[in-house]
Amino acid sequence: MRFSVITIFPEYFESPLSVGIVGRAIDRGLVEVDLVDLRRYGKGPHRQVDDAPFGGGPGMVMMIEPLAAALDPLADTHRILFAPAGRPLRQEMLDRWAGMGHVTLVCGRYEGVDERVAEHLIDEEVSLGDFVLAGGEVAALAVIEGVARLVPGVVGNPESLLHESFRRGEIEEPHYTRPAEFRGWKVPDVLLSGDHARIAAWRAEQRRRRTRERRPDLVDDGEDGGTPTS
Repeated sequence: MRFSVITIFPEYFESPLSVGIVGRAIDRGLVEVDLVDLRRYGKGPHRQVDDAPFGGGPGMVMMIEPLAAALDPLADTHRILFAPAGRPLRQEMLDRWAGMGHVTLVCGRYEGVDERVAEHLIDEEVSLGDFVLAGGEVAALAVIEGVARLVPGVVGNPESLLHESFRRGEIEEPHYTRPAEFRGWKVPDVLLSGDHARIAAWRAEQRRRRTRERRPDLVDDGEDGGTPTS
């Protein structure tokens, strides 16, 4: 799985991409991340990538020319722009991208990106959720990790991927481990019973109950595969 990331802050990614399952996947050659410094394509001696918006208003807008120059060599990839106006990120989107082989992630900044980029140079606009960040780098890291763990060989036990939250339109049941009692707080007796049928039934009921209580939107929309991520 290969990611190309277009950003004005390539150094932002150095530490997160060197640790955990993503770091190990990169070391093993299962995942590749190419960081594309947008300022290489900036205009003039100061490598300008933003300008004042037409029609006035606050903030600066990322210019189309540097982004087009960075995106044109990646025209045969699936190109994703992170922006507040995009579709909320869902697990089914990560599943889909994991099968694409090469995905380009464009990190917006400032007040926004020239709309012509989204109209002509991008395949999909995506948002992490109903809030605003300084830029798309956090979203890009979330997508890299979310997709990378779906690549065969990245997660030690691939069966665990089948039982995660959002796989069946539900969130996961609660989990417990040793000790069986701590400060008087006990693990549910059913988990200590050894009765696998009872345990399976308890877990299924917990998933339904927790989803109804914590994520009623999943029950209402009836969709399988996820929900906005924050």
